[in-house]
Amino acid sequence: MKDGGRLAAAIEVLTEVENRHRPVQASLKDWGTSHRFAGSGDRTAIGNLVFDAMRKRASLAAVMKDMSPRAAVLATYVLTWEKGLEALQEALEQDRHAPDPLTTAETANLTEAGADMPPWQQADIPEWLWPEFENLFGNDAVTEGRALATRAPIDLRVNTLKADKDKVLKRIAHTGAVATKLSPHGARIAAKPGAGRLPHVQAEEGYQKGWFELQDEASQLAAGMALAAPGEQVLDYCAGGGGKTLALAAAMQNKGQLYAFDADRLRLAPIHERLKRAGVRNIQVRDPASSTLEDLKGQMNLVFIDAPCTGTGVWRRRPDSKWRLTEKALSDRLEDQRTVLQRAREYVRPGGRLAYVTCSLLRQENQFQVDWFLEENDDFELVSLNETWREMFPAHPLPKYATPRGELLFTPASTDTDGFFVALLKRRS
Repeated sequence: MKDGGRLAAAIEVLTEVENRHRPVQASLKDWGTSHRFAGSGDRTAIGNLVFDAMRKRASLAAVMKDMSPRAAVLATYVLTWEKGLEALQEALEQDRHAPDPLTTAETANLTEAGADMPPWQQADIPEWLWPEFENLFGNDAVTEGRALATRAPIDLRVNTLKADKDKVLKRIAHTGAVATKLSPHGARIAAKPGAGRLPHVQAEEGYQKGWFELQDEASQLAAGMALAAPGEQVLDYCAGGGGKTLALAAAMQNKGQLYAFDADRLRLAPIHERLKRAGVRNIQVRDPASSTLEDLKGQMNLVFIDAPCTGTGVWRRRPDSKWRLTEKALSDRLEDQRTVLQRAREYVRPGGRLAYVTCSLLRQENQFQVDWFLEENDDFELVSLNETWREMFPAHPLPKYATPRGELLFTPASTDTDGFFVALLKRRS
């Protein structure tokens, strides 16, 4: 396919997503199934156009003075991909499958792309959420929003039960992977611009052998900050597919006992294959449909909560979720989080720890929930992670948005990771 046909395909997919409120991945998959002539490079380019258009939907609409999928895709090609106006005009003229030629207004808007726009559009943040971003990030709010609108890298976590970082980096050197800046067990493959395609790391021999897992660097750090140790009794209360469960197991060196639980058994389903591949032997998976956690009450050294949240910290990877988020959805997540916290606390032994983690940047889901929990449970106290950070990473300054009382917040702009919040609480003896 030529670029003109790719542009038309991206507009078609975005139109379906918008009109039928379908998930982007599902629409892209259906398009590929019904257009089998498109090669893997074509599908990658179309997918990149679609996701980049969604990442910067607000700012591109402001430039084009038009919210349509066509406007977003054309502006993505010219501005985000930096192809320029002349290349777009050629792509539209030289391919019979291309979208209609540019209108006079479109040409003028793309030529004058430096038009003023309000901060929320500059940052590509939903307007209703902008006050929260300003309150949290102050003068850096636009910078943080723009970072959330970029492409994310592929981050890997070396499975120390089977390999070490040098071994993994050597084996996947052809992918361009390098060591992460913060996580001691992390490797990173940088995002590619434009129509560039990232390697399919799940096809690598090292992945098949369980030498590494896909996991964002901030997620690795969040698991590390829980300080799971060999020989402990640990409950991963919202285990999902098991990414952080596997990181906790590696930190425990297969010693002690780790229980993996999730209220949604479908989310828990992939964990079994991953455990086998990773060589983890100290995990019991507790299926909510066939088992309980009654025997674990008051027994855990650590209960780890990867809480259900709005996912504002991972908008780089799920840009469509940015524009679907509503105040009602946020309110529902807040209720879910409080329910999970109150249920999970029952399993913490006196002197034990409760790790509260979200992939959200919003204070309502983070610091404010910690405040609420401490007010409701006077037998728990907050443990400062600031000193823990300084001990673990003496060569790196404390994260920019660490709170004075010791909660950590990672962001794309400040730590070059996904957005994650981590708080550690201790049950008084």
